[in-house]
Amino acid sequence: MKKNLFLAALLMSLMFILAACSDSGSEEDTGSEDASTEEGTEESTDEENTEDASSESGSSADVTGNVNEDDDQIAGEGSSTVFPILNLLVEDFNADHGVAVELGGNGTGSGFSALIEGTAQFANASRGIQQEEIDALEDGGIEWTEFLVATDGLTVAVNPANDFVEDLTFDELKMIYSGEAENWSDVREDFPEEPITAYGPDQSHGTHDFFNEEVMDEEGVQGQLIQDTNQVVSSVVGDQNAIGFFGYSFYQENQDSLKPVSITGPDSEEAVEPSFENVMDFSYPLSRPLYVYADNAAMEDNETFHTFLEYTLKNSQSAAEEVGYVPLEDEALEEELSKLPNLEQ
Repeated sequence: MKKNLFLAALLMSLMFILAACSDSGSEEDTGSEDASTEEGTEESTDEENTEDASSESGSSADVTGNVNEDDDQIAGEGSSTVFPILNLLVEDFNADHGVAVELGGNGTGSGFSALIEGTAQFANASRGIQQEEIDALEDGGIEWTEFLVATDGLTVAVNPANDFVEDLTFDELKMIYSGEAENWSDVREDFPEEPITAYGPDQSHGTHDFFNEEVMDEEGVQGQLIQDTNQVVSSVVGDQNAIGFFGYSFYQENQDSLKPVSITGPDSEEAVEPSFENVMDFSYPLSRPLYVYADNAAMEDNETFHTFLEYTLKNSQSAAEEVGYVPLEDEALEEELSKLPNLEQ
């Protein structure tokens, strides 16, 4: 009897031990599965973070050229209208390649002067190069290439308090900026007899030259002409009887403080407002191309400058849109890129 009781107790003990071992194995399996799930989640999160970082840093178009720390410092000068685009590209190029580029925005004329004098490798221009500038570059033995980077719409604006000027013709603009019209009533009979204060950029700017050529028939621009285009804008903002003209991006930056004027061109019957779409299709009569002029020898001898120009062109579309200008279409961009010497496609 005692023997049977002992065997029964032994059997029950063995069953408890086996059950305990089985539970322990299950817990280990569950722990292993949890660890695997955690590792998988961490790996997935790491991959997502990597993808996010990659997408954030991949905003600039790739370039095939290299930078060389032994190359001469890159310097550019020129149009205040082109400056916002190039300044953005200069900052991005420095961030991506660690190369600082000196950039001035003292006017198209200043840019060509710097190119002629050899103090800059490129000049930004809001008008095409003039014959006297071509001759000066030729006399200096400097060969050059013209690159189109974007399109602008020269914008005419008045003070927001002006409730009578909605649109003007080329002839009316000429009356104002020749000095013929002293009061607004001289422009149109139904305008009030209030004095006109006309503002614009001075002769150092391609914007001035373009306006003089397109609107004034090269007879000269009269008014308060200022070297700093930002001061032209602030002058219109601060004077209820004022009118001014400047690049489209200056209007974009200050559109809450300015009233744009629609323009009727010499070959049109309807006034067209300055807008992205109208500048793009050139229906706006004061649409104009924006350029970079580059020293050919510098492109050949300075690898970093060549790379910078490639970077500028390949990223010009996004830069133009960001600062409020109209970008080149893809086909036009490819044509400009083809002008770069020794570009690897």
